[in-house]
This record gives sequence, C-alpha cells and structure tokens, in this order.
Amino acid sequence: MRISELSMRSGVPVATIKYYLREKLLPEGQRSSPTQAAYTEAHVQRLGVIRALVDAGVGIAGVRKVVGVLEEPPENPYDLLGAANAAVTPEVSADIDLTAAQAILERMGGAPDACAPDQIAAVAHALAALDRAGFVVPDDVMDAYVEHLGALAEAELAATPQTSIEDAVRYVVLGTALVEPLILALRRVGEQVAASRRFGTLPD
Repeated sequence: MRISELSMRSGVPVATIKYYLREKLLPEGQRSSPTQAAYTEAHVQRLGVIRALVDAGVGIAGVRKVVGVLEEPPENPYDLLGAANAAVTPEVSADIDLTAAQAILERMGGAPDACAPDQIAAVAHALAALDRAGFVVPDDVMDAYVEHLGALAEAELAATPQTSIEDAVRYVVLGTALVEPLILALRRVGEQVAASRRFGTLPD
C-alpha cells in the first residue's frame, strides 16, 4: 500500500507518518522509485503501537525505547515484557537505600534479580516519600498490597497476547500507561464500597 492508504488504514495523518519515518520510529517501506514506497500490514500495526503510546502521554523518547524493543526483541518473554515495561517507566535516581524495597520484593516471592533495578528504586522512592511524611503503612495493609497486587500481576501476565511481539509489547506498554489510572480509580471506588459496608451509609 502507498502512504496515503497507510494513513487511511491507520488513522494517522500523512505528515505525521513522514515524521515518524524521519525519526526512525517507523521502518522504511519497500522503495519502488526514489519518491514512492510500498507499506505493509506490519506498518499499520507499528503505527497503532506508536499512536497508542503518544495518545497515552508517552514522549518520543519513550516511544523510541519501545520501538527499540520491537526492532531487537529479547529472546525470552521475561526479558521482552521487562524491556517493554521499563520503556514507559519514569526514570528515578538509583542513589537510594533499597533495603526496605527489597524486603517487599521478597515478601512478594521475588528473588533479588527477579525485578529490574529501576523498578525496585521506584518502590524505594515511594517508601521514602511515605517516611518523610511520617506515614506508616500497617503491616496487615502491606500484606494485602502484596497479596492482591501479586494476584493482579499474575492475571495480567496470563492475558498477555501471544499472537505477535507487537501485540505483547502493546499490551504491556498500554497496560502500564493506561490501566494504572483505572486501577487507582477502582481502588477509590473499592474504598467507598468498603466504607458503605462498614458504616452503613453511602456518600451523597
């Protein structure tokens, strides 16, 4: 297909497609002349991933990382999903005490090398923020976090598409960028429901 049809199929304007081509986010099409190129269904799929990332608020640098995973995917699913997740995870300083975060990792059944360092550092920074505010998560509440978030992760991994690398990466990346706000919103809804059960009233 020509670039005009690619635009129609993907819903991405021609000018934007050309920008993605210049930025090497989209592979070149098969050249039929110096000014013409043919594109395939793979280009439609790649544009779907790029567009979804951009719509989710991921910057071009993050998109480039995801494209790098697609271009040179790791050999096993563990590394593939880890790389896709890391591509859209905000960078945090690694210069922080990881002891408490690693203890939580162990409570979740993970070995020290079972999680990317930046993910552990993100947990450490979150714990440090709680500590600075003088807020302590009770042990039974942390146990609930560990149990139910672990179950959530298992369910999400079980649902990861096996149809193609693009589908798997898209699922993981969009799950990080788009589903996390849903999880937070559902948590608040759950607290409202739990409060209504405990106190027997619903908010106005």
